[in-house]
Amino acid sequence: MISHGVEDEEKWLAAGITGLQQNAFYMHRALDSNNVRDALKYSAQMLSELRTSRLSPHKYYELYMRAFDELRKLEMFFKEETRCGCSIIDLYELVQHAGNILPRLYLLCTVGSVYIKSKEAPAKDVLKDLVEMCRGIQHPIRGLFLRSYLSQISKDKLPDIGSEYEGDADTVTDAVEFVLQNFTEMNKLWVRMQHQGPAREKERREKERSELRDLVISVGKNLHVLSQIEGVDLDMYRDTVLPRILEQVVNCKDELAQYYLMDCVIQVFPDEYHLQTLEILLSACPQLQPSVDIKTVLSRLMERLSNYAASSTEVLPEFLQVEAFGKLNIAIGKVIEAQVDMPIAGAVTLYSSLLTFTLHVHPDRLDYVDQILGACVKKLSGKGKLDDSRATKQIVALLSAPLEKYKDIETALKLANYPGVMEHLDDGTNKVMAGVIIQSIMKNRTHISTVDKVEALFELIKGLIKDSDENLHDEIDEEDFNEEQNSVARLIQMLYNDDPEEMLKIICTVRKYILTGGPKRLPFTVPPLIFNSLKLVRRLQSQEENAAGEEVAPTPKKIFQILNQTIEALSAVPVPELALRLYLQCAEAANDCDLEPVAYEFFTQAYILYEEEISDSRAQVTAIHLIIGTLQRMHVFGVENRDTLTHKATGYSAKLLKKPDQCRAVYACSHLFWVDDSDSIKDGERVLLCLKRALRIANAAQQMSNATRGSSGSVALFIEILNKYLYFFEKGNSEISVSAIQGLIELITTEMQSENMTPDPAADAFFASTLRYIQFQKQKGGALGEKYEPIKA
Repeated sequence: MISHGVEDEEKWLAAGITGLQQNAFYMHRALDSNNVRDALKYSAQMLSELRTSRLSPHKYYELYMRAFDELRKLEMFFKEETRCGCSIIDLYELVQHAGNILPRLYLLCTVGSVYIKSKEAPAKDVLKDLVEMCRGIQHPIRGLFLRSYLSQISKDKLPDIGSEYEGDADTVTDAVEFVLQNFTEMNKLWVRMQHQGPAREKERREKERSELRDLVISVGKNLHVLSQIEGVDLDMYRDTVLPRILEQVVNCKDELAQYYLMDCVIQVFPDEYHLQTLEILLSACPQLQPSVDIKTVLSRLMERLSNYAASSTEVLPEFLQVEAFGKLNIAIGKVIEAQVDMPIAGAVTLYSSLLTFTLHVHPDRLDYVDQILGACVKKLSGKGKLDDSRATKQIVALLSAPLEKYKDIETALKLANYPGVMEHLDDGTNKVMAGVIIQSIMKNRTHISTVDKVEALFELIKGLIKDSDENLHDEIDEEDFNEEQNSVARLIQMLYNDDPEEMLKIICTVRKYILTGGPKRLPFTVPPLIFNSLKLVRRLQSQEENAAGEEVAPTPKKIFQILNQTIEALSAVPVPELALRLYLQCAEAANDCDLEPVAYEFFTQAYILYEEEISDSRAQVTAIHLIIGTLQRMHVFGVENRDTLTHKATGYSAKLLKKPDQCRAVYACSHLFWVDDSDSIKDGERVLLCLKRALRIANAAQQMSNATRGSSGSVALFIEILNKYLYFFEKGNSEISVSAIQGLIELITTEMQSENMTPDPAADAFFASTLRYIQFQKQKGGALGEKYEPIKA
């Protein structure tokens, strides 16, 4: 083909259209005057414009479509002529006198269409004559457009079953033969395009071939016509149509044509035909050129069959009957073996498509699923961790398919080759896949209930639990990391077994894995393990109560020993505030189990952490209030142990950095000496000592404020202490006298009226509310009202 520029091509197209329109004008004038000879003369001259070799397929298509429209008008004229008595046979002979072969063949096809409609000759004879004569054009583009025209005008005139053109004999065979012959010749012309012109223009020619494929004149259109012929049943398709098509596909030895035609075959013929001829279709795959993208062809075939299987359960026996899985599996193996240079991504795509097919057709055959994963592992062996993003994406799709189908991780855990495939993912993608597994468990609320399954699961998600050696020093995205570890924490909460002994084994297994996670992970993973263990402790406690002396193998004491060692691991992080909270939670659980030594040990560890590790003043305030709150709820301690722990707590309170914090912690300690539901812990004298000490600290804070700021600080501390006095007064503490309360009220009133007092609306409202409460109790009457009566508010 002549090399040319875009501007030249536009010029040649314009010239061609002008010539075509001029001759069309004269043709119309001849038609209007019923002058057949002139009509044929000008139509032949009009069609001569299609003899050009200068246009690209797209531009040639524009010219062709204009000629096509004019030929439709000419065809209508011929029909009218035959109705008026003109012999169609004479017309058929007359058009063959056109000087140039290309116009002659276009006119012959046009008259041939009318000839078939007239039924003066069998359709099969006319079609055979036309398809043979079209061999006279061997120029690729001109030949393709001519044969496309033949296909267009003949598609509704084929001698098919039930058609008005059906003859007496086996005419369906003739119809099929006509379409197949036209298809074969069109494909040869299309393939030949790549060899036209100099080698340096090969890339442009390939582009033009692709353009032709996308135009309506495409070779594959013949296959669509074949699929629409009613008489093409399964037997004819299997014995004649498919072998002829595949023979042409294989023999053309052209990468573009082979890929396109295989895809056409898969798309245009019915699913049930593909299923019944699977072996024939698959046998062609290894014979294709090595550069053909066969993975996409096979993937689309399996996708169609998968959708066919999903459409109705009634068709599933057909798949079993033809042994579809076995044939596809063997074919994929042969293709991968034949195409040595096939990228890993391509091979994994094939396995992924086969797996999707298997899950639709044989959902109950886990051995098939594992067989596919095993083949994938074999292909990946020796490759190490993959760095090809397309390959890893396909592996994630492959591994996700069983999770989506079965909605149960336990089924995936039965697949022996599942972990083997995961090992080839790079660290980043491994984490993504681990996240997909955890999401599946959360979404389906799956409880993993045996040690073996937990072990297998944690092996799968170890990318989230432990850094690989290569990634130890890599920078990590803080937000992503937190999200990953929170998902692991949620997973730990999903582990459960009714049998305490098995549950303890699960806890020990999880502990073994999470302790390898390094200091950054432990703050996320240790707390859920602790709380899951404490759930087991409370279950054991209720079982011991119900068992009436029967011995239970895993004892709370044993679990507490494990928990103590686990919390100690947090010291490497360090997160002393978190560790202290966990020690106090365990102490409270030990209290519920009446294990005094265990509870005391946990408190001791909490105190050591407070003294040695917690240095921030705010953290100390939070910690001391947690200690006081937990200790107040403990009932298991004897007098000596409780006194020791209480003394320590009050000591810590008085040593806080800021006076207001000291004051609040000290008056909170008063609750350690007066517990409502315990008659043995009601020491009114020590309660009063705590409150007086808090009062002294509040007074010192007031004076310090006066000395540093030149004005008195807020009286809020005094009001808070007054409320503590009222609380213990109501509870019957005889050491809290009316005079002490009255004195405190007067002190607050005096301070609030002082000129140096800093305005504090919140404190004013608090004090007013406290006084209203006293008035309310007086008005309420009863025993409590009598107690409040002497207080003047």
